[in-house]
This record gives sequence, C-alpha cells and structure tokens, in this order.
Amino acid sequence: MAVHVGLLTIDLRIPEARTLKDKRQVLHSLLDRLAVRFRVSVAEVGHNDLPRRAQIAVAVVSNGDRHLDEVLDAALALVASEPRAEVVATQRERF
Repeated sequence: MAVHVGLLTIDLRIPEARTLKDKRQVLHSLLDRLAVRFRVSVAEVGHNDLPRRAQIAVAVVSNGDRHLDEVLDAALALVASEPRAEVVATQRERF
C-alpha cells in the first residue's frame, strides 16, 4: 500500500488586523475549523511577526492521490471563504 502525503501552503493577508492579537483571533478560528472539519494537521508557518500577513500549512496523509486532492481543495475553499482573510498565494506539494 502506498502512502501519499500532501502539503498545501497558503499565504494570507488579514487587512483588518491591527495587532498580532487581532491576527491570532482570525488564525485560531480558521486553523481550528480546518483541523476539525478535514482532520488535517495545520499550523502557522510564516510571517509570524507581521499583523496583517500570515502563512499557514495544511498537511494530509492519505492512501490515494484523489482523496489527497479532494481534501486539499476543500481546505483551500474553506480558507478562501473566510471573510477576514484574503488568499495571496498557494503552493501544493506531494511526497
């Protein structure tokens, strides 16, 4: 059986955030929803000290590429639907 690992990195802009606390409120909510809904590992991985920018990573382990793509597509759609954040760029990798 093959193991498939997918990593989706998402750069975000959080225009309403004035402080790191504002940013963390948005990210905490978003990361929790991703983890619970899709059973993925998520974390803030970049732009940690910038109040209006964030980079998050979503990791998935699956037994097939199709399921991997479905989960990452759905996770990206959830992030894109967050009204307090704008997706600036994405990168997808497979291992």
